Amino acid sequence: ILKELENLFPDPNTVLNYRTPFELLVAVILSGRNTDKKVNEVTGKLFKKYKNIKDYKTANLKDLEKDLSKLGLFRQKAKFIKETAKIIDEKYNGIIPNSMEKLIELPGVGRKTANIILGRLYGVVVGIAVDTHVTRLSRLFGLTDNKDPNKIEQDLMKLLPKKEWFDFTNRMIDYGRK
Repeated sequence: ILKELENLFPDPNTVLNYRTPFELLVAVILSGRNTDKKVNEVTGKLFKKYKNIKDYKTANLKDLEKDLSKLGLFRQKAKFIKETAKIIDEKYNGIIPNSMEKLIELPGVGRKTANIILGRLYGVVVGIAVDTHVTRLSRLFGLTDNKDPNKIEQDLMKLLPKKEWFDFTNRMIDYGRK
């Protein structure tokens, strides 16, 4: 499976559009229960309006909700993004934390998001990001019988060499999209 995925997708990369680390974090938070295409449509406008962490921190929640209203769970995500911006600005001096433990304490950030942020921003790989594509295909390929993303992640981590974890996620997502 690894070899075939590598043949099909030799240069796996995220399709989410972003320019800054915080924009990546926002995009990944928004990607849960939404297509990357729809997230990119929304963030295209969002990132022009909110240029930095302080803009999100001080945003009017109703305005932020309106800006995200084309996405699923937009009210909850608006709240998470505003709260996360406040924490990162005040607790981490505007720098995205670089550990799983600190990232998953942020509102709206679970293991999937943290794995993506750690790998993409810091080159740190501590797990496998399990989204709907990874879940569906891992079950289809017989790599797991589990439905819970955290259990699927543990199953995949036992099967795959650690050096493959980050690219495996991106390749599975690419394959799932195609």
